[in-house]
Order: sequence, then structure tokens, then C-alpha cells
Amino acid sequence: MPLLRHAPIHLIALAVALGVAACGEEEAPKPATKPAASAPPAAPAPAPAPEAKSTVAATPAPAAQPAAPAASAPDPDKALAKKVKSALETTQGLPAQQIDVTAKGGAVTLWGTVGDPVEQAKAVEAAKAVPGVKAVENKLAIVKGS
Repeated sequence: MPLLRHAPIHLIALAVALGVAACGEEEAPKPATKPAASAPPAAPAPAPAPEAKSTVAATPAPAAQPAAPAASAPDPDKALAKKVKSALETTQGLPAQQIDVTAKGGAVTLWGTVGDPVEQAKAVEAAKAVPGVKAVENKLAIVKGS
């Protein structure tokens, strides 16, 4: 009777296993078409030559993976934001680790905190000096002691 006591658990495990097996990416097989009635039956195929026995179990070949997508060109907005961030990091007296940069179509936005208006102005000027920057939107908050 101990087997019956665990029956619900076994049923759930079986259902989960079948569900996982059914979630494969393979397509369902297509139904075979019937040969024309007037065609004579095909001769049986010759039996394959016996192979040498191996102690290693044969494993099925892995399914072919879809081709990797072609490498896309780098995002110019991300590249510009990276250049501006680099310029901020090399600007003396600027807390670049507290400033985030986004870019869209040459317009750069600075986000984060700086300690005073002088740091804020340095950040804006450093961003404007980067080639490709058309405009700078300053969303830097001045927080004393940051």
C-alpha cells in the first residue's frame, strides 16, 4: 500500500515529464502520402551490412541550430553616449561615476548628481566638446556633499 500513498506525486511527476517532452521545438511529423494505386509495390531495400558492436551507446546527433543573426552595426546613440561618458571620466574634478549619459540622434542627456554648480557646468561643457554632440540636456541634480 505504500505505493498507493505516493500515487498523486507519481502522477504529477509523470504529467510534468510529459509536458516537458511535448514542449520540444520540433515540428509535428507530416502525414505520409499514399502511393498511387496503379504503381507496383517497391522492392524491399537491401539489408544494411552488419556493423561492429560498440560498448558505447549511440547518441543522436544534436538538432541543427538556427543560423546566428548577422552582426548588426553598432548603435550610434550608444557609441556617442560612451564617448561622452569617457570624456566625463577624464575631466578633472568631476564625479563621473555619479553621472549617467543617454543619447538620441546627437542630443545627449546627463543624469545624476554633482556637488555644486561648478561641477554641473564642467559636465555640460565636457559633453558639448565631444564630436557628434549636437545638444546637451542637463538633468544633473546638485546635491551638497555628493
